[in-house]
Amino acid sequence: MYSIKAHAKVNIFLKITGHKEGYHTLLSRFMRVETLYDTITFVPQSCERFTIEGCEEVPRESNTIYKAFVALNSYLDNPILIHFFLDHKVVVDKRIPSQAGLGGGSSDAAAFMRLANEVCGLKIDSDTLASIGSEVGADLPFFVYNYPSANVRGFGEIVQPFFEDPLPLELYTPDIGCDTAVVYRAFRKYLLSRIDPSLFLGWENLDSETLLRIVADPVALNDLYPAAMIAYPELETLEKIGWFFSGSGSTFFRVASIYSAPKAESNPNLYIGDHPSFTKH
Repeated sequence: MYSIKAHAKVNIFLKITGHKEGYHTLLSRFMRVETLYDTITFVPQSCERFTIEGCEEVPRESNTIYKAFVALNSYLDNPILIHFFLDHKVVVDKRIPSQAGLGGGSSDAAAFMRLANEVCGLKIDSDTLASIGSEVGADLPFFVYNYPSANVRGFGEIVQPFFEDPLPLELYTPDIGCDTAVVYRAFRKYLLSRIDPSLFLGWENLDSETLLRIVADPVALNDLYPAAMIAYPELETLEKIGWFFSGSGSTFFRVASIYSAPKAESNPNLYIGDHPSFTKH
């Protein structure tokens, strides 16, 4: 058997920078969650076709792991991957909740690609693997590179490592599933016209703990949080001081070492600006 961990992530900040070709562009700090991960295992077994266990609620053709398998096969000019998975099944031990803003599906697919690349001797470099992964999902390049922390730009394809120690993160995922597409539609409809890159100049240069201490406001840090509250109003009742919102939700997170945050004036070189109010029409 061959196994690999597929870690969750949180977005320390997530700012939408534009919209083109039907997709949003962004600038975000992704941070790996060291204590929460799925496990992907290749288990010897004779299979008639590519087989995944542990995600039965997701149709095979919709599973990101299967999509990654198809993308890898399209890139290769030999049947080595097909032959390997006629003799092995993919078993997923799921711990990362779905529709939670933690990147579980993308992380699973990226981990599958990394493990298959190693076990099957495909010798695909990380940049190429990330490019193949981007065909499956916008978050896959971050998970392919497997950086503890990184600034992510564009459609998610530009990943630059940010060198900092992982933070001791605490997570809370309410019993609310947030559909990423629904949240982005709400942002595009109600909030896209209000984006202002001048409000987050230099954020990508600050370490994550400093950002969370100085900015402190989860709405200012994550453009998708107000969009998620428009799409899922029940989220408003869950907001707590000191907790932040990851991705399109629904997970909240905080850092164990941060108990109070100073006001923005403590750093005159960082301009946070006022986040606009939002209403649902």
